[in-house]
Amino acid sequence: MIRITDKVSIDETELIEQFIRASGPGGQNVNKVSTAVELRFDVGNSINLTGPTKLRLMRIAGSRLTKDGVI
Repeated sequence: MIRITDKVSIDETELIEQFIRASGPGGQNVNKVSTAVELRFDVGNSINLTGPTKLRLMRIAGSRLTKDGVI
């Protein structure tokens, strides 16, 4: 469990990490090696967040939130 505050925690299993190729300028391996990490969190289906917390997080996420509720 990852503690965010005294009242808010999320389970590690709710986070999805994926290694991807970094965009932008870089060295010779920039287009060959997966050097960036994409971290995703499904806010809408989180079992550890309350309704008001989910809504606030979705509002704060803005354009980083997908239509499926994933940050």
